Amino acid sequence: MTEKKGKILIIDDNEDVLFALKVLLTPYVEAVKVSAYPDKIDRYMVDYQPDIILLDMNFRSDAIGGQEGFYWLDRILKTDPQAIVVLMTAYADTDKAVKAIKSGAADFISKPWERDKLLATLFSALKLKDSRREVENLKKQMEVLNTTETTYEIIGESDVMKKVFDMVDKLSGTDANILILGENGTGKDLIAKAIYHHSPRAGKVFVTIDLGTIPESLFEGELFGYEKGAFTDAKKEKPGRMEAASGGTLFLDEIANLSLPMQAKMLTAIEKRTISRLGSNRPIPVDVRLISATNANIYREVENGNFRQDLLYRINTIEIHIPPLRERGQDILLLADFFLQKCSVKYKKTVKGISAKAKSKLMNYSWPGNVRELQNAIERAVILSSENNLDASDFIMQPAEIKRKEGAEMLNLEQIEREAIEKALKISGGNINKAADLLGISRFTLYRKMNK
Repeated sequence: MTEKKGKILIIDDNEDVLFALKVLLTPYVEAVKVSAYPDKIDRYMVDYQPDIILLDMNFRSDAIGGQEGFYWLDRILKTDPQAIVVLMTAYADTDKAVKAIKSGAADFISKPWERDKLLATLFSALKLKDSRREVENLKKQMEVLNTTETTYEIIGESDVMKKVFDMVDKLSGTDANILILGENGTGKDLIAKAIYHHSPRAGKVFVTIDLGTIPESLFEGELFGYEKGAFTDAKKEKPGRMEAASGGTLFLDEIANLSLPMQAKMLTAIEKRTISRLGSNRPIPVDVRLISATNANIYREVENGNFRQDLLYRINTIEIHIPPLRERGQDILLLADFFLQKCSVKYKKTVKGISAKAKSKLMNYSWPGNVRELQNAIERAVILSSENNLDASDFIMQPAEIKRKEGAEMLNLEQIEREAIEKALKISGGNINKAADLLGISRFTLYRKMNK
């Protein structure tokens, strides 16, 4: 026997209606409570905690106008904005139904009701309640994760990084959409978190989605969610990241990976501030602050027809350019010391410092993988070292060293990536996951670069 779910509260001043509805609904739901007194709604919401409130619009003091129904609807939603209220009246008309939905009602039922239509309406309302409850639980989980992450470390004293920090400070009072540009491994995610922590939405939910790690076929479901049965594996409905981020901030990493059809849907969502899950046409309002990031030349992508210009204008109210590590001077050594301390603690080593020759080697390397590559280099060196100080021989660069001295030959970036991938695959014995870890990129990104 199917488990009965859902608690329904029915408010109507007609005792016959209350009796009929209780008899009708009791076999289908967990519990039904009825009352002829709307002024008891506040108490019932606390004590009974209904999933659905079925509310008559016309009581003794307003026989046909419906104003009492709107009054109690407003009061219910002020007490609980997530409450599911279905209004009903014997004096229905189109204008009244439209006003009810605009005022926050989940649905509208006319009296006398059709049994099957009434049941279908209430079952849909129960699904909506379950969906909202899941979103709220997801938000709470994410808020817990966010509150435990009290620190985000951005190390840098160079002039180019000071400009970035100044820009983050200037954005502290705004809610504008931000586009962060920079090479892989420059710390775009850290800057995104810094913007969030200094924003009016700090303390609200912060949702991240890395579009570089998600297969294109799953983009829409991850962003907008899906209903049960929307596709083969959709065993139950699931809210998307954009819905979960409503009220807070959504960080779209590697946004240039969005396909053109998905770009069109994202643009619509931003402009209309609503989304629809896969398998549903029901619009869901969303209120998100967008922070996007990409390592691609986004303007070249627009010129080549790979990225919509109108979407670019929506996401780049403010642009922040993160400089590559090779342009940050002494920040290289600051970061190296920072990672050395962390890795020494992590691996319980007594490595205290970096020799002068090693520092020179670090300063003269081009760091195509940026901060992420430097962190990996320090971590490898600490793990393999048996001395108290790291020497130049402890650093095996990926790919081969490229001197930045004046007149030194520079290799093509594509060639650098090719050599790095080949070397990583050789070191890992062809294991894609290990190779991706060595390179500091995702497995999906590695596959894409290998195909290229």
